[in-house]
Amino acid sequence: MVDIATRVYNHKWKIDPIVRSLIDTDFYKLLMCQSVFRNKRDTQVTFSLINRSKSIRMADLIDEGELREQLDHVRSLSLSRGESTWLRGNTFYGKRQMFRPDFMEWFENLRLPPYHLEKRDGQYELTFEGAWPEVMLWEIPALSILMELRSRAVTGDMGRFELQILYARAMTRVWEKVEQIKPLDGLKIADFGTRRRHSYLWQDWCVQAMGEGLGAKFSGTSNCLIAMKRDLEAVGTNAHELPMVYSALADGDDALARAPYDVLADWQEEHDGNLRIILPDTYGTRGFLDRAPDWLAGWTGIRIDSGDPATGAEVAIDWWTSRGEDPTKKLVIFSDGLDVDKIAALHTQFKGRVRTSFGWGTLLTNDFRGLVNNNALNPFSLVCKAIKADGKPTVKLSDNPNKAMGPSDEIKRYKRVFGVGEQSVMDVVV
Repeated sequence: MVDIATRVYNHKWKIDPIVRSLIDTDFYKLLMCQSVFRNKRDTQVTFSLINRSKSIRMADLIDEGELREQLDHVRSLSLSRGESTWLRGNTFYGKRQMFRPDFMEWFENLRLPPYHLEKRDGQYELTFEGAWPEVMLWEIPALSILMELRSRAVTGDMGRFELQILYARAMTRVWEKVEQIKPLDGLKIADFGTRRRHSYLWQDWCVQAMGEGLGAKFSGTSNCLIAMKRDLEAVGTNAHELPMVYSALADGDDALARAPYDVLADWQEEHDGNLRIILPDTYGTRGFLDRAPDWLAGWTGIRIDSGDPATGAEVAIDWWTSRGEDPTKKLVIFSDGLDVDKIAALHTQFKGRVRTSFGWGTLLTNDFRGLVNNNALNPFSLVCKAIKADGKPTVKLSDNPNKAMGPSDEIKRYKRVFGVGEQSVMDVVV
């Protein structure tokens, strides 16, 4: 097992580049990329870094030269032979050759496109422009780099013993969390922590701790590189990016109202079983389900990623019941801001009513709260989102208005089209 504290103390850039591989990314990103490659490969998009936690002044913490060096390193990466073989030949969700030969040939020749970086008001403005299948693969590496450079900035002046104590305390915290949820009968939980992790080495350690501590209750990791290295299941389905871009491309209000369902119609052509998971909250969960075509009720389950999770699950149960489906055979995946108390409460509340699964993210792979002075390693909310598609702005409403994004006039239009009324405001931690 890697001695993380010693590795941090003896840090050598060439030994520990922040992103080591193009598959050091979330599995859902590759699944979506293949879908986009098939259906919308010529769409031109712009992705942008968005720091929701304005008090964290990234440009004051992180050296621009170091940031550029790490971004440039990612642009030099390509798939290794072993990585290509793993993607081409492995079984994912019970299906061999999930990734088609034409997509793999394209991916094997890919180098990520250029980036644009500026400093403004203590923050970095980092954007990526180009063809959608290429640009979308910048999201996870960009976030991983910014998050880890922040961790390195805070720990850079720490001594050997201080680092040993820091990581010992953090390891103890993770292990205590694992022990707290281990008794939950029927628990299924996965690591979803790539995008806002403390570091690559730390995520890898957390995944190994979950595997040893939880056994069969640990269902895998969203990180493809770690899944390959540790012989684990790679898990993930789809994200808000798809309906956001499809909706931006829609011509007129009627097409806009159909766009989130067009996404899933395209998805259904490619995937079945446990990959048929609905993410309904991009423009409001309740309205999405009320207007959903009947064929969606036959899908395997729903992922809840904003708003009050218990409320979202109750809405899903009511919807399945109203469509003649048996909720006890459906899957609800909880994935928003989870920690052990919430995981235990939700597992207990919905046991026997639906099948539940948990995607544990930032508070697994980056919970250093209170472990250094001034809470300098506390997690914060950093995202990288598609903001334009073929020159048109994207919009996300969410079930939590604090997560909404897009121009104000377009937000008003989307709220009208999708019938979104008053929403409950919740703090955004991650």
